[in-house]
Amino acid sequence: MIGGAAGSFIGPVHRMAAALEGKIELVCGAFSSIPAKSYKMGKELFLDDDRVYISYEEMIEKERKLPSEKRVDFISIVTPNYLHYPIAKTCLEAGFNIVCDKPLVNTIEEADELCRLTKKQNVLFAVTYCFSAYPLVKQARELVRKGILGNIQKIIVEYSTGWLLKAVEVNKMTQKDIWRMVPAKVGNSLCIGDIGVHAENLAYTIVGLEMEKLNAVTNSYIKGTRLDDEANILVKYQNGVRGIIICSVVAVGETENLVIRVYGNKASLEWHENFPEQLILKEPNGPEKIYKRDADYLEPIAKYNTRFPVGLPEGYVEAFANIYSNFANTLMARESGRDPSEFDLDFPNVFDGARGVYFISCALESAKSNQWVNMEFDPFKY
Repeated sequence: MIGGAAGSFIGPVHRMAAALEGKIELVCGAFSSIPAKSYKMGKELFLDDDRVYISYEEMIEKERKLPSEKRVDFISIVTPNYLHYPIAKTCLEAGFNIVCDKPLVNTIEEADELCRLTKKQNVLFAVTYCFSAYPLVKQARELVRKGILGNIQKIIVEYSTGWLLKAVEVNKMTQKDIWRMVPAKVGNSLCIGDIGVHAENLAYTIVGLEMEKLNAVTNSYIKGTRLDDEANILVKYQNGVRGIIICSVVAVGETENLVIRVYGNKASLEWHENFPEQLILKEPNGPEKIYKRDADYLEPIAKYNTRFPVGLPEGYVEAFANIYSNFANTLMARESGRDPSEFDLDFPNVFDGARGVYFISCALESAKSNQWVNMEFDPFKY
């Protein structure tokens, strides 16, 4: 692991998720650019002193020289955004498989380079869009694929939270919050880059349509930063499908409110991250249908990403764990000379990460120009 020392929010989430299935062992890390913090984290995690490093460069260089039976199989990147690219590029050039937090990188050029390197090096690269890994999100995708909704007509995604407004108002901005407001570290976007990409990826995961054009309006309510803290985005998808993406980190009273609605000409579906154990299907005639996780009528891929019986809730960490578990299964299959299963290959990859970077860039360009902007992402160009 690179990043994730004391004070990190996302580092411990990744560690819990990776350990949940018992398939993955954390054996080394460069947890902080401050040597004392890195060593302290290593001791807390019971790592060997000689596998705790003071920089990611040292870690990659020393790990690549170890015999294959001891060398790490993959590296998790859980640093602030601006470090994703140099770390991932160095890992790829050394031939390491990667799991990286989102957003993938800060620029289109960086995203393109990582896609090319991943393909050239023939390594595995996962991006932790965790909401795509909930069992009932996978169920929703299968309903769309089977034509239960008919022809898709409209997609609406909202992701609203009030964490930034609350932190500023009560003067409790922590170090893990502050970096998100510094362009040199977070990139050119706060809200779209932090949670808007989750909305974009959730829509793509379920419906599978590429965006063609965007028209975005952003706002910056918090003084002292030029970064967006709210965005309202109109989307033109393939096949004439229309969409709306709303995201905000200054929505008063909201904690985590992520919801997607997909409308077809035969039926519609609705999923709330706050109630992840239920998926609602609405048809023009008859009552609403509610799919519950672990029910007998779920699609096999939804069941495959389920651990506990219905009534014993699964949530955020388990969704992260689905990505890590499927990634690990795919890696083990490749190393043993087997083809990984379709279910194990079902995790967000570097191209999904790149799509998110294009989305951020296009939305910001549209907001600045007050015009529709073409979304020119092509996963086949690499």
